[in-house]
Amino acid sequence: MYYPDDLVEEVRSRNDIVDVISGYVRLQKKGASYFGLCPFHNEKSPSFSVSPTKQMYYCFGCGAGGNVFTFLMNYENDTFPEAVKVLADRAGINLPEIEYSEEMKKEADKKALLLEINKEAAKYFYYQLRAKQGQLGYQYFAKRQLSEETMKHFGLGYSNKFSDDLVQYLRKKGYQDDAIIQAGLAAGDERHGTHDKFFNRVMFPIQDINHRVIGFGGRVMGEGEPKYLNSPETVIFDKSRNLYGLNFARSSRRDHIILCEGYMDVISMHQAGFTQAVASLGTAFTSGQANLLHRFTDTVILSYDSDGAGTKAALRAIGILRENGITAKVLNLEPYKDPDEFIKNFGAEEFEERIKQAQNSFFFEIRILERDYNLQDPQEKTAFHRAIARKLCTFSEEVERENYIQAVAEKYNIGFESLRTMVNQYGSRQGLLKPLERPKSGIQKKVTTQDFVMRSQGLLLTWLVEDERIYPKIKKYISKEDFTEEPYGKAAGYLLPDLEKGICEPASIISLFEDEEEQRKIAEIFNTKLPPMETLSEREKALKDVVLAVKRNSYEVFTQRLAQDVNGLNRVIEGKKALEELAKTHISLE
Repeated sequence: MYYPDDLVEEVRSRNDIVDVISGYVRLQKKGASYFGLCPFHNEKSPSFSVSPTKQMYYCFGCGAGGNVFTFLMNYENDTFPEAVKVLADRAGINLPEIEYSEEMKKEADKKALLLEINKEAAKYFYYQLRAKQGQLGYQYFAKRQLSEETMKHFGLGYSNKFSDDLVQYLRKKGYQDDAIIQAGLAAGDERHGTHDKFFNRVMFPIQDINHRVIGFGGRVMGEGEPKYLNSPETVIFDKSRNLYGLNFARSSRRDHIILCEGYMDVISMHQAGFTQAVASLGTAFTSGQANLLHRFTDTVILSYDSDGAGTKAALRAIGILRENGITAKVLNLEPYKDPDEFIKNFGAEEFEERIKQAQNSFFFEIRILERDYNLQDPQEKTAFHRAIARKLCTFSEEVERENYIQAVAEKYNIGFESLRTMVNQYGSRQGLLKPLERPKSGIQKKVTTQDFVMRSQGLLLTWLVEDERIYPKIKKYISKEDFTEEPYGKAAGYLLPDLEKGICEPASIISLFEDEEEQRKIAEIFNTKLPPMETLSEREKALKDVVLAVKRNSYEVFTQRLAQDVNGLNRVIEGKKALEELAKTHISLE
């Protein structure tokens, strides 16, 4: 955590979750809660619930849930400190400066200086584009049919023909040559001294996801090499872990992101309304970039050039995306080469149709593979089928593999059983497929002891949050140590002391979990509705069964852990007595 827990809690408590979420989602009150369409998945019937009493939200459709911090982190893709800062500003709370060690402070100061220099450079390039000396660059963008609004939105600029133009400007601003070079904006040698990295180019500021300028891309005007030039890697600019346009695309609210090759493709697509477009930074797509994309989407649509180089790059990107758990699809841009040309000639509506028709990446790979074979020749046709079988072996999950075998068999008119046998034989020989474990007909997977333990501990936490009468009646028997599974043990460690003080604020507990999956689990527990029970005795029996299950499990755990020493043995004996007493006790809810 970057801020003290009590300050984080003050920020949370002064931002009513209904007010905050109402700025993003249209909510209607139904009973004690508010409901709306979930912003985290597509739905037609509202299943997104916001509780003003619990100060939490939960979607009964997709399971998204949490408190006001979690919402901003998921909706705006903010980090936790960023969400705290946004809500603190909203509530008028001044946050303290984060304290750093001397080494961390030095590193932070260096990064801050380089960000400052890049920001100044972006302002300078922006001004030059609109000055007399920048007319060549402005005409280039105008010829590409970019509006003034789009140019302003992306901060487009121009670097003058003089090779020390920017350096002179930054020196006057008080920046030292060494810092300008470290920012990636200049180079230095004995013959030429410190001179600009970029000159006579239209400039594309590259921003990180927090809209900070971290580098530049430049396209030369007229003749000159290289045609495209990017900033070198610096302390603040890692090409393999950033994407052009992601600072805007991350909040596009689409269920996918479109990955392009060039800056102009991204800009023209955003201008046409496709604000989910991003591009790699002059290098091949990397695993680091795929990992970054996975923070914001599960589906990426590739919109690479339709030439040979673009196809090769798409095939490489598909593999990287698949390795990082992202579903890839491929856009068909024919008869044009890139999305910029397509949109200019066919328009945004037709481009949207192409997005809807984007091809499954596996079938794209097969289509490209097909070009290497003459399917009129039986021998080559058989070789093609073998090549398909080898690719099908890359699906390790049996159900997914079977589905693709069926789809490929239908598409290429191959016998299903023949293709399936070929896949299994090839995969077994190469060690690519695990032996298939088929469950016996009619027998369902058994609920394990671990599943039962976790379910009972989670259910008891639900009871404690739902009914304030329960804790005083069971606290004699239940302690935080009885919650042996995480994250329930950690949640109980916060909840039970609060209940002892007469406090029940589940939303504050979520802020204490840094792991997103744990936040999701705890949010689900605190928003689960207890099953309906007609009579009081049914409720009392259900509660006692849950308490007994939790206590019995903890007794067994402590028996295994502590029976080897005298003190531990005493605790085991005490635990057994408590369990026997609990079994005979009636828990009243009256």
